Amino acid sequence: MEMDSILDVANQYGLYVIEDAAQGSFATYKNKPLGAFGNMSAFSFHATKNIVSGEGGALVINDPKLVERAEIIWEKGTNRSQFFRGEVDKYTWVDVGSSFLPSELMAAFLWSQLELGEQITQQRLKFWSRYHWAFTRLEFEQVARRPLIPDHCQHNAHIYHLLLDSLETRTAILKHLKDNGVQATFHYVPLHSSPAGLKYCRTSGDLSVTEDISDRILRLPMSANMTMAEVDRIIALVLESLGSHYSVEKMFYQPYQKSTNSRKFHSGITTETRASKV
Repeated sequence: MEMDSILDVANQYGLYVIEDAAQGSFATYKNKPLGAFGNMSAFSFHATKNIVSGEGGALVINDPKLVERAEIIWEKGTNRSQFFRGEVDKYTWVDVGSSFLPSELMAAFLWSQLELGEQITQQRLKFWSRYHWAFTRLEFEQVARRPLIPDHCQHNAHIYHLLLDSLETRTAILKHLKDNGVQATFHYVPLHSSPAGLKYCRTSGDLSVTEDISDRILRLPMSANMTMAEVDRIIALVLESLGSHYSVEKMFYQPYQKSTNSRKFHSGITTETRASKV
């Protein structure tokens, strides 16, 4: 979804935009940092993110009118920060709130991560690019679709995924990786089909595209602490799992040609369009 379009609709109808930038550290949209678009934006520093503090996150407030109440909610519903700044003569409970303040130790750990944020991002991008180059032929032969990054976006290599041609292909790859000590995973179970989703949500239509993609998406290991040798081993295992036609030697050292072994691949865009762009 394009942020420009979202903001246009919000401006037209007087809506607030709350930007989910949980995984968006050090990524940009049209040269502007993610988190800078919404009235408020939320970042996550959970252990699975690029920049981590174990748990916790940050609320970025781009609308000055929202700052005062956000600070009160952050301070357990009190005006304690205003008291410390000398703006009130005592502090008390003035609104709802909870204990959202990080510990000093957690904050120090996070600060060191933020100082190294550019280096962490560049390291992840190296590994992401290696995956992307290595799986070019899988896309050409319509076995998988690689991530598609618009020219006006700069990603941060949070994940590397492949959208495979079938659930059976994904299952075979996951099994081969697991058998060789590599932990990979599919993405999330679609919310509407989860136990809570079935209980609380409503949908428009059957969401069959969502369910289909959920069955075929594969996430490969990604961490700034990996080595290029580990990335290359994962690549080799993925190719091995697809059979001898997709060995490392054949993938990288033989001319490209449409495979007679290729299974029908379908996605949000036509395979002919994808193949022509590789």
